[in-house]
Amino acid sequence: MKHVRVLYNGLARKGILEGGTESGIITLENGVKLEATSAQYLSPVTPRQIFATHLTYRSRCVEYDMKKLPDSPAWFLKPISSLSHHRATVARPKGCQYLNYEGEIAVIIGRRCKGATLSNALSFVQGYTIVNDFGVHDFRHADRGAMIRVKGQDGFCPTGPVMVDTSDVDPENLHLRTFVNGQVVQETNTGSDLMFSVAYQIADLSRLITLEAGDMLLTGTPAHSRPVEIGDLVAVEVDGIGRLENRIVELEDDLEPVGIQPQITAATLHVALAIPEDEAERRVSSGEI
Repeated sequence: MKHVRVLYNGLARKGILEGGTESGIITLENGVKLEATSAQYLSPVTPRQIFATHLTYRSRCVEYDMKKLPDSPAWFLKPISSLSHHRATVARPKGCQYLNYEGEIAVIIGRRCKGATLSNALSFVQGYTIVNDFGVHDFRHADRGAMIRVKGQDGFCPTGPVMVDTSDVDPENLHLRTFVNGQVVQETNTGSDLMFSVAYQIADLSRLITLEAGDMLLTGTPAHSRPVEIGDLVAVEVDGIGRLENRIVELEDDLEPVGIQPQITAATLHVALAIPEDEAERRVSSGEI
């Protein structure tokens, strides 16, 4: 079953989508039916917390030419204010160049989870949705790796358009594609590429942190995350779940001249363009940026 939240008569309403977002019908809780193509989508979930992880897909590690694959996931938090939705715009701040898409599958926790095991971790899942974990790598030098300014800016977590019940999804066999202006730029399958399964990620995180109903876990992105430009249309598609679309715009206001400012560093180029660290250093030191 595909669960949605939409704006109807100025209020957020829950509903069930039959068919796709371009041709289906949404039935709201009060029985009202809407054409899916004209609905004003909200995020299908209102998470209490948003957890995200680095480097869980083998293809991304290979792309970075890592000498050793990670032994376990590494986590960070995205602010709730970064939550956005299907068809919302994503704003690149003025003075920044390296806003990257990251197509991801997100897990929605359905009940309190502490100390889950690999064998029972999936029993705590309510459903799955799609996220584009945008990051502006001109701030890669900020926050000592906490990713707040890179990944936490307003609207940098578009989610949806639907949440699909866990009984309708096999997380170990999900096909993900990301498109920019209709061209495939990322493509993978969780069964062959995801190093740390959904069950592993839940068990790993819940060892030390109690997860509650509604918490959202972003499970990582595969190879070929790259910067986008103003006007680009970015879509993330997962078979059996749906298709999330967002347009890139420029942030209207100039950034105030306080605090850490955008800067292109070797870390910016290494992550945003997936080039070797020594090559990134060479480009920065030579001014070739």
